[in-house]
Amino acid sequence: MPNDIRPTKVFFDFEFTGLHQNTTPISLGCVADDGSAFYCEFSDFDANQVDGWIRENILSHTGQLLADSRNRAQAADDLRIWLAQFGRVEMWGDCLAYDWVLFCELFGGARSIPGNVFYIPFDICTLMYAKGIDPDISREDLAGIAG
Repeated sequence: MPNDIRPTKVFFDFEFTGLHQNTTPISLGCVADDGSAFYCEFSDFDANQVDGWIRENILSHTGQLLADSRNRAQAADDLRIWLAQFGRVEMWGDCLAYDWVLFCELFGGARSIPGNVFYIPFDICTLMYAKGIDPDISREDLAGIAG
């Protein structure tokens, strides 16, 4: 990343309604390398896209329909405020094929992401592959955590 100011690394992950072009976000979690975190659940995801696997593995672990869930516009505003506390930001994701698209769409497209966010995201799976680590390894095994 250009500039000599050390950027904050923000690790992010969306849960979404399916592996297809018109997917909608269910939740978003972000953790900065200083330990601060942002989490939101979306009230306006397309429930018609939710299948049994998503219901069992995602929605059963979220607090959907809680009063503090947000629509995408509210989430974008809250996330923009949270990201503003950092100087320059690098976004890091596990598998970016959907996460980065959803991140950009949250703000109205890639040209509208917050100005302090570097326009190139970083992919942990690609980094693992380049370092000779199988990107399909369970993250618990990689971290040495008993699953």
